[in-house]
Amino acid sequence: MKGTTDAVPYPTFDELLERTGNPAGTSWGLFPEPERGTPSFITQDIVLEARNSIRTGTVFGLDYPADAFDPGMSLKRSAPRHTIYSSHPAHRDDYLDGYYLQGSTQIDGLRHRRADDVGFYNGTADDRIREGTPDLGIQAWADRPIVGRGVLVDLDGYRARQGSPIDHAGGEPLGLELIQAAVQAQSLSLRPGDILMLHTGWCEWFLALPPEDKRRIRDSRRASGVEQSRDFVAWAWDNRIALLAADNFALECLPPVATSPFLHSAPNDHGMMHQQLLAKLGMPLGELWRLGPLSRHLKTTGNWDAFVSIKPLNITGGTGSPANATAVA
Repeated sequence: MKGTTDAVPYPTFDELLERTGNPAGTSWGLFPEPERGTPSFITQDIVLEARNSIRTGTVFGLDYPADAFDPGMSLKRSAPRHTIYSSHPAHRDDYLDGYYLQGSTQIDGLRHRRADDVGFYNGTADDRIREGTPDLGIQAWADRPIVGRGVLVDLDGYRARQGSPIDHAGGEPLGLELIQAAVQAQSLSLRPGDILMLHTGWCEWFLALPPEDKRRIRDSRRASGVEQSRDFVAWAWDNRIALLAADNFALECLPPVATSPFLHSAPNDHGMMHQQLLAKLGMPLGELWRLGPLSRHLKTTGNWDAFVSIKPLNITGGTGSPANATAVA
């Protein structure tokens, strides 16, 4: 049975696996604006409906400071260096050096990952993914930001109420069953075009550690996150999720679980789902989002949705960007 978004039919994930004319399991060629990907699920009517998620008028910035994760989990991304200068006594200007666009709260663009088996999204040629070319660049979502209904699933709160907090130090995999149980416990109903935010509590836990413990966790290469599974990918697609975001390092757990079904199709990523979600489905990913304050506010209201706006930096050909995400609850 095909799903619809504003009367536009889309195949189910099982049907994607059987499609002809494009690689199996991809959304290539389905969207009217090919390089926009799954944010295409958000129609004008869905944006207008998202206004109903504003109940108290409380505004939340969902980005951490650019230098928050220093040290962080990345082995390469360091904090930017901020310089202020003046040309005369009445003038001030500034610039950043060493600014990794995915060093803090971020959105992964569609050129962030190439699928080992089928290539970049929509079959974009490898030689088009370089500086100065627009193909699959982050600017597609800066020219027209991703705006709609954001839904927060409080995995951290759900597990705490169960008396079994998430094991961040051990890099616990968070399975689809847990996500679905939390959705049910919050009486949430997912809708086509939703911006899905998973609150795990990882960022607040990690940022509270002393520097030496942060380095130890980084060196362990362990981080809690979504467990790799075909069922999760199918669930995200069949629910017409426009964007997946979480308050952890990679959205997914690290290292990938030994049972990942993507070990052979994504060998360079050791079985991560990034290639399935970005390069095959065109679904942007958000990582290191600041979801704690929003989660605590929504808990007090009993409503778990908010109006969310995401506007990446307008960098032609960017592979990712600070999310510049705002929620109005």
